[in-house]
Amino acid sequence: MKYLFINSVYGIRSTGKIISNLCHELIKQGNECVVAYGRQSIEDDIKQIQIGTKMDYIAHAGIARVLDNQGLCSKRATKDLLEKIDLYKPDVLWLHNIHGYYINYEMLFKWIKSHPEIEVRWTLHDCWAFTGHCSHFTLAKCEKWKTHCVNCNQKKEYPASYVFDASKSNFDKKKEAFTGVKNLTIVTPSKWLADLVKESFLKEYPVIVVNNTINGEVFKPTPSNFRKEYGLDNKYILLGVAVSWDYTKGFQDMLKLRNELDDSFVIVLVGLTKDQLKHLPSGIIGIERIKEQRQLAGIYTEADVFINPTHQDNYPTVNLEARACGTPVVTYDVGGSPESAGYEHVVKENDIKALVAEIKSILRNV
Repeated sequence: MKYLFINSVYGIRSTGKIISNLCHELIKQGNECVVAYGRQSIEDDIKQIQIGTKMDYIAHAGIARVLDNQGLCSKRATKDLLEKIDLYKPDVLWLHNIHGYYINYEMLFKWIKSHPEIEVRWTLHDCWAFTGHCSHFTLAKCEKWKTHCVNCNQKKEYPASYVFDASKSNFDKKKEAFTGVKNLTIVTPSKWLADLVKESFLKEYPVIVVNNTINGEVFKPTPSNFRKEYGLDNKYILLGVAVSWDYTKGFQDMLKLRNELDDSFVIVLVGLTKDQLKHLPSGIIGIERIKEQRQLAGIYTEADVFINPTHQDNYPTVNLEARACGTPVVTYDVGGSPESAGYEHVVKENDIKALVAEIKSILRNV
């Protein structure tokens, strides 16, 4: 079988790594794979097609920040991609994130509908496909997407628009583009997201849950000198890891958690910016993003408890990574995070005292 994947990135970040793992597994099974990506990729033995240029991406993002039309620019780049897909003639077209300022979804889906012989799979990593603007709405407690988006109260959130609100027309355009495909299956990493899809205008499609996976050869109990290096031999290490730490990932919650703990605990946050590192309170060790995955596995292994106070997430792989390294995970009852945490140590969102109680309960039973 000939597979063609489309995503904003390849080989990096959670979605890019997921696609890389999929491609290599499919090739082992005797299939052929090509990846079309929008912005960034890693070099490996998978054939790749870059969609547009850096300037195309900048222009798309700039226009969208004014007109609120993310996914409706990049016409030339999309036309070039579709011509290449015609030449490749895939048996399976596997979409992932088609937002990210790099492709025109109306042109893409018009092409898909004109090729009913191609099997189409679409893995959703967030909720963007069935809203008029946002990629997540749990933090905003918004349910307009169930009927019709209008007057978006998250206009300045990704994909941010600082001038116009086109959520009503975006909703109509997405519904028109994304419905009526003859041979499409929706794939979600979590049951939580699958249930949302069944309430949206995408409910006409079959939905299957395929949990995200991680590289078990990398993420496993791994020797490390992290504890000794930082002088933490007599401390309990509470670890948090994120690509970027902001309110949605629970950065403020981690600061509040620190205030509830005595000096026998230290919090380690991986993925902080240089500016965040300058303003950390005592008792929190900050580390910038770690690219070397085996080094990260060592830190997971050294930690006593992994904390994920996320306020909106689909099926976070950091939970999987921590558990694979033998570290218990405590998380909020938000999105698909309890699923990837194994449903073992889940507390109510924003309940810092419950976080503390769960952490201490885990440590008593170690």
